[in-house]
Amino acid sequence: MNPTHTIDKRFATLLSAATRATLLLFFASIAVMVSIGVFLLGMRVFYSEKALPGVSYAGISLTGMTEEEIGTVLAQELTYPQMGLIALRDGDKVWTPHPTELGVAIDTSAMAKRALAVGRQGNIIEGLQEQIDTWYLGYPISSIIIFDQLVGSTYLQSLAQGIDRPTIEATLNLNGTEIEMQLGQIGRRLKIQDILDEIADHVALLYDADINLVIEEMPPLVLDASKQADIAREILRSPLVLTAADAGPWVIDPPSLADMLRLDITDDDGDAHYNVRLDPELLTSTLAPLSDELERKPENARFYFDDDTLELVLIQEAVIGRSLDIAANLDAINKGVNSGQHEIPLEFNITEPAVGDGATAAELGISEPVSVVSTYFMGSSTSRKQNIQTASSAFHGLFVAPGETLSMAEVLGDISLDTGYSEALIIFGDRTIKGVGGGVCQVSTTLFRVAFFGGYPIVERHPHAYRVAYYELTRSGSRDTRLVGLDATVFVPMVDFKFTNDRPYWLLLETYIYGNQLLWKFYSTSDDRIVDVSPPNVSKVIEAPEPLYRENPDLPEGEIKKIDYEADGMDAVVYRTVTRDGEVLYQDTIRTHYLVWREINEYGPGTELPEDAKTE
Repeated sequence: MNPTHTIDKRFATLLSAATRATLLLFFASIAVMVSIGVFLLGMRVFYSEKALPGVSYAGISLTGMTEEEIGTVLAQELTYPQMGLIALRDGDKVWTPHPTELGVAIDTSAMAKRALAVGRQGNIIEGLQEQIDTWYLGYPISSIIIFDQLVGSTYLQSLAQGIDRPTIEATLNLNGTEIEMQLGQIGRRLKIQDILDEIADHVALLYDADINLVIEEMPPLVLDASKQADIAREILRSPLVLTAADAGPWVIDPPSLADMLRLDITDDDGDAHYNVRLDPELLTSTLAPLSDELERKPENARFYFDDDTLELVLIQEAVIGRSLDIAANLDAINKGVNSGQHEIPLEFNITEPAVGDGATAAELGISEPVSVVSTYFMGSSTSRKQNIQTASSAFHGLFVAPGETLSMAEVLGDISLDTGYSEALIIFGDRTIKGVGGGVCQVSTTLFRVAFFGGYPIVERHPHAYRVAYYELTRSGSRDTRLVGLDATVFVPMVDFKFTNDRPYWLLLETYIYGNQLLWKFYSTSDDRIVDVSPPNVSKVIEAPEPLYRENPDLPEGEIKKIDYEADGMDAVVYRTVTRDGEVLYQDTIRTHYLVWREINEYGPGTELPEDAKTE
């Protein structure tokens, strides 16, 4: 016998036994599964139209119940919509509606249908699997809650009628000189959707709730204008008085203040309030006319130079300049009236003068006389002498800054009877007539000469229409022909005389009247300039015609009065050369054209005239 054949036979026998066992197990499993399937299907048939085992709600078994029975059980159990409470609060006010009043309901019918659907959904395999899970694990169904927010919104809108209120602005009005004020009101609005969202969170869990109503507050820009009303009333309580040193006061009465008063709302970085103020334009129209009256130009202190001590001696204190600061006053007045003030000082822009009372000669560079000139006016009338005194005194102690151009017309200002001048003879057009300020040209001529001979630049100079004897007189009373063509006239404001201080030192002017002499001194510091002036070159001389006699009915018989003086016509040219250290600084040509001037005499009716007298 072959051993190998024997082994194979035994192995085949063993394999056949194992196969039979496996097959038996497989068929046994199939039988069990079929049995279970048949059992589950049997249960489905048995529980047809009924809830399968394991279906429940909130611990209540629904197994074997029909849809109607489930609905009845759930309706008895789920009383939350009718019995629950939702407390709605607004401060001390409370409303307690049942959920059903807010549109909350529970759909028990849908819940019953859901209970019957357990284990019966999907395909047969899925359904059987859910049936098995339900049987072993249980299947609690959940509540199906309906929240009709339209019903809830309607309920809340009914509450809003007693909660909502409009925003009202505080008012502040002017009635004549009376102030009327009305408090504002904070607006309120029920935020219905926000409240519905919060209610939904509670009813989804079938919980009672205590809810603070969501209310939006809408404050006005201004809630209370009482403070501003008090300010406005105080402004109108009494007149406003504006003051200034040496002027005023100016009084604005309450009715005028009421016309100026403005009450408007302003917002300062989120702080809205009524702004009580006086209208800037109307206030400006009140202040502007005061500007000229209150303006004061700065004036340097005036001194004379003591030739012995070489120091300045104060003769007139400096004047601090000021001008009305309209913008600053608008601000100051409104701040003042808002703080209850009824008397407010006006504010000014202040300008300090260049030369104060404590100035010294060394500071200004003044150490010596640099030009001295005299003119003479013997034979002048009392009025002419007064005018010379008045005009020259305007320059005594006056300073001219380095680089400054002095305008004689500006210094003199208004020449009138009100400023100390008298009527005297003046040249007007082609006539010599009586006018205010006759003699001022004696001063302008003297100033011209002291600047001219001092080597200062002449900016503007106008000669007289005809040759005037006064301007050629010497101390003895004789005429000096070397002075022909060196006169200057001023007729404020049209005709001016100007010169410039071209030195790096201040220039001090001094004027003195000694009898019939006008002495003019320039004090500064010499820069060693040399002034060379040529004699006048006279040409085109035209002799004056014979005197003319004219009858004047206002003169008595026998009186003859000279009203114009003869003067030859001519042209005169004077040359000036100013040098320093051999260098020419200026070369000037002073040209003068004098008209021929006829002597005119007036006489009274019946007066006997010279045999050769020319008459009109």
